[in-house]
Amino acid sequence: MIFHELYSAYYTAVANILSALIDGNTDEKALNSLVCEHAFGESLLTVLPALKSEKWQLMHGDFSTPICHKPTMPLTTLQKRWLKAISLDPRVRLFGIDFGDLSDVEPLFTAEDVRVYDRYADGDPFEDETYIAHFRTILQAMRSGQDLRVEMTNRRGKTMYVRCVPERLEYSEKDDKFRLVTSGCHFVRSVNLARITKCRLYNGEYVIASRPVETQYDTLVLRVSEERNTLERCLMHFAHFEKRAERVDGEYHLTIRYDRDDAPEMVIRVLQFGPTVEVLGPDRFKNLIIDKLKSQKSCGLL
Repeated sequence: MIFHELYSAYYTAVANILSALIDGNTDEKALNSLVCEHAFGESLLTVLPALKSEKWQLMHGDFSTPICHKPTMPLTTLQKRWLKAISLDPRVRLFGIDFGDLSDVEPLFTAEDVRVYDRYADGDPFEDETYIAHFRTILQAMRSGQDLRVEMTNRRGKTMYVRCVPERLEYSEKDDKFRLVTSGCHFVRSVNLARITKCRLYNGEYVIASRPVETQYDTLVLRVSEERNTLERCLMHFAHFEKRAERVDGEYHLTIRYDRDDAPEMVIRVLQFGPTVEVLGPDRFKNLIIDKLKSQKSCGLL
């Protein structure tokens, strides 16, 4: 594990109890609340009793402590190396997180150590200053509950002006892109961030009534071959989806429920299994597969 056991929930709970005791808070109910907040429900049976009985010699039975200074938890070298590696990811830097001074720390790994397959090569320009500014404006709007005024280019190359309620940001691993899911605008539900040319907070008097974004789901049915351990690989690959696998007439059928907006990504996921997976339905997904294969063939990829 990257993080040491000393930084676990139990140690955090005890550290907070000791800090409270040093501050003069000896109320047992308040100390139990700290256990519930930082550890687990069943920890009430072990943490404070172990301290009161002096099994853990950090507190006396009268709720005093021999500890003079509040516990601190400095980062280990391994933790700093992991954080340095994460801080170098341009997607993490979009959030403006301050990782502190890690200039003299060697990263645990770099982007050159990771090879990603089956991903589009035209990902978002995460290091572009305009893109970063738009991303942070959207974050500010979501955190403050404000509307957005967005100028964007649609798929036909035409400029659109949209005022909307920013609901959430989503990242597609296959596309390597962020998209903004919105409400309050009847003709735009999601926007690829790279298509945004201008983005600012809307401070007008008229406020859009936010409507909860209802995710539209589709169901995909696959016939999975037993070759090359395909079923196990499919179950692992689609582990984070709601799914059901069953054996029908000597073959495996895998039913997967997915967000309709993720259909292009699902096409790529399915195609990477090659002839060991067949799409049984729905027909619209079959047509997406056919169109994708025709597009690849026209480019000389097949």
